[in-house]
Amino acid sequence: MNIMKEKQDTINQYIDQLLEKKEQGYPFCAYLYDLRSLKRHVSFIKESLPEFCQLYYAMKANPDVRILKALADSVDGFEAASGEEIKTAKKISQKPIIFGAPAKKDYELKQISEGDVHFVNIESFHDVKRLQYWAEMVQKDISVVVRVNLKDNVSNSRLKMSGVPTQFGVDEYNIPKLLEELTNAQNLQVKGFHFHAMSNNLDAHAHVSFIELCIEKALAWRKKYKLNLASVVNVGGGVGVNYTNPEEPFSWVVLSKGLHQFQEKYRDEEIELLLELGRYMVAECGYYAAEVIDIKENHNEIFALLRGGTHHFRLPAAWKMSHPFTVHPVAYWPYPFERPMVQNKQITLAGELCTPNDVLARKVSVKEVKAGDIITFHLAGAYGWTISHHNFLSHPHPDFYYIEDSIK
Repeated sequence: MNIMKEKQDTINQYIDQLLEKKEQGYPFCAYLYDLRSLKRHVSFIKESLPEFCQLYYAMKANPDVRILKALADSVDGFEAASGEEIKTAKKISQKPIIFGAPAKKDYELKQISEGDVHFVNIESFHDVKRLQYWAEMVQKDISVVVRVNLKDNVSNSRLKMSGVPTQFGVDEYNIPKLLEELTNAQNLQVKGFHFHAMSNNLDAHAHVSFIELCIEKALAWRKKYKLNLASVVNVGGGVGVNYTNPEEPFSWVVLSKGLHQFQEKYRDEEIELLLELGRYMVAECGYYAAEVIDIKENHNEIFALLRGGTHHFRLPAAWKMSHPFTVHPVAYWPYPFERPMVQNKQITLAGELCTPNDVLARKVSVKEVKAGDIITFHLAGAYGWTISHHNFLSHPHPDFYYIEDSIK
């Protein structure tokens, strides 16, 4: 059976059982996370990596505690971008935590100086001074990696964080000066370099080339500036999910093959290659499902109005895209009057908010959609609930369900 269809069949069964228990008058709206599928996927990723690679989960993609627990056995550690993410990761696991954020607060620096993280990104010259100050106060050493904003753009990814002006990292032209500054910071131990440069890259060959570039840069700087402890090459995440055409995903096989080749090529260099994956780990395990409340036509465009919207699932509006979905037909209709319906037409899926920007998919062809059906949005496990404006108009939050060992 096709894996995507198998996953969808599982979700459909689960939604059917939930609908049987649904209280009348409260339309269905929920996030569903298939933790069994997640565990299989992350185990596959981990097992496909060569020995010199370590796999970290970027918590920003989805910090749901149940998801973190499902990941904990397979990953080598967690990447946190806030003090609260550090606290959450420490409650889940004793595995290493990497901390990276462009605007570090004093309470976060205190957490770092007290040893709550494995190492921390240096994002600026000011970071060097502040981290050294806190390290001196507690009389401890802090392990750091230097985040580099490369001088050239390295991919055609949706979001670019190198080769362009951003708030992230240190301009490659300033790396020599920054490394000199670090030699005067007696309590900061340079463990390597961080090169997170893209988001949602779908070109696996380009990603392999990017990683090789990172390794070469890191080795050159290590040699030139005599950084004996700098074995870490953190290439971040950025591995993409194809929302436009899910049937043509990022080729993990190509990336894995390239990484194995690099292990042989750089075997004598004794480097640690770190991957910080977020979206690619968890997107597929998540679904956002919302009931169709009404179907209407306005200025020759047909709208299906949902119990839900961008206040729950902001990603489609943020990226101005039509999110992939399927229609889950529901036979039950409680009213004595005609059921709104559209067949073999294009529809726009809009939410319940009082703004025309509350759109999850625009002018997408469907075979049939009826009021009372459930629209299930796929690939909703990453950058969904936690990036959304939950309290706009004070609508109820969605329910959350987790599929684990069996469907109950």
